Order: sequence, then structure tokens, then C-alpha cells
Amino acid sequence: MRRPALALATAAAAPLLGAAISPGSTPDEVERLGWRKMEWHGIRPVTFSSTPAGGVRIQGQGQGAFLTRPLTGAPTCLAWRWRVDAAPPATDLTRRGGDDRALAISVGFNAFGPAVGFATRAQHAAAQGTAGSHRLPRSVLSYVWGGTARDAGAGFFASPWTGAITKIRVLRPADAPRGQWVEERVNLSADWNAAFGAGEVPGLLELVISSDAEDSGARVDAQVENLRLVPCR
Repeated sequence: MRRPALALATAAAAPLLGAAISPGSTPDEVERLGWRKMEWHGIRPVTFSSTPAGGVRIQGQGQGAFLTRPLTGAPTCLAWRWRVDAAPPATDLTRRGGDDRALAISVGFNAFGPAVGFATRAQHAAAQGTAGSHRLPRSVLSYVWGGTARDAGAGFFASPWTGAITKIRVLRPADAPRGQWVEERVNLSADWNAAFGAGEVPGLLELVISSDAEDSGARVDAQVENLRLVPCR
């Protein structure tokens, strides 16, 4: 993967992200679910479709793209179920290039982490200045199905592309059992503090489903359903 874990949903963010993106053609069945398709320039886009249960299916071969939709409110817990039937092999998600993954669920927040410095803030401000009314996330948690078993035990680690803004956590490594549904629940407030440092957790801004198998050329067939905010318990 030659792009960030979460690509902010506008091509104007390219200076911040090191990638150019643009809106794709969102299938009607997916748009009705509230999603908008975005594509990375130079990467053939995966195919998104809806599942009978109102989720999203991702299919492709050596391809990548992502869906985005607004997410508002105070951080609570995020729950979903997902399954992977075909996926890239285990890759090093800490290294630029080659960091393919079957699926990532990413959450954008409306404020920076406490350790973000002037250079990142200036880059973000420049991107936001050309993004118009679309407000760009200032911190991101990315939950991944992919990578190695070592990554799965590492907690949150910095994206090799936007490390000050995007923190990655492997929930399921690439060699996790395939062809079966897995339920997930994550505490966004606790995870934001673990990833960025103790402090006031910012509000929610954006939700993204992404997949990338560009470097490995692998086939991807994966699904996400019942993605929702729930009370923490």
C-alpha cells in the first residue's frame, strides 16, 4: 500500500497525505447506505457492493479504494462484524510500500493529539484551506484486518505515512481464520488516549472502510456489517 491508512476525504489533502485522491463512482446501493466512494490516483479501485444485511462487500485483485461517511457525536464504543474470504498475505504495516491489508475500519476525530507538532499542524491547515466545507480529521484510529501476528500484539503504532495523525491497531492478522464472521467492539475514548496520550478525547468526525492489495496483487473478498456506535459496557 503506497497510501496512508486513512486518506482524508478530499483530493486537497494530498500535500498532507503524500497521495492524490478523488471521488469515485459510488454504486447506488452503497450510496443509499450513506457511503461515498473515494479512489487513490494510480491504483485501480476495488468494487464495493451492499450485502443483504445492509453492509458492504469489497472485491478486487491487486486493487484499493475506500468509502467514507460522516460520524458525529461524542466518542463511545464502535461495534461491527466483518469477515475475510480472500486477502493479501501478511505484510509489514510499519513500512512504507508493501503494507497491504484486506480491511481497515478508520475513525476520524476533530482535534489533534497532544504531541502533534507545528509542521503537521501547518500541513493540515494548508490542506484544510483548500478542502472547502469538508472538515478534515485531525487524528485517526485505524483498526485493521491484516499484517502479522506480531503487529496484532503491538497495540497502537504509527502509520508509516501519517504517523503523527494516524495510529494503527491490528485486530485480526492476515492469517486469521477466513470465511467466518467475527464480532468486534472497541472503546474509542480509551483507544484514543492509548494511541495519542492522555487528554480530552475529541469529538467524532468521519468513518472510513478501506482495502488495499496494490503491492501484492492479491485477491480481496471481504465484508463489513452492522457498523455502529454503541454504549460502552
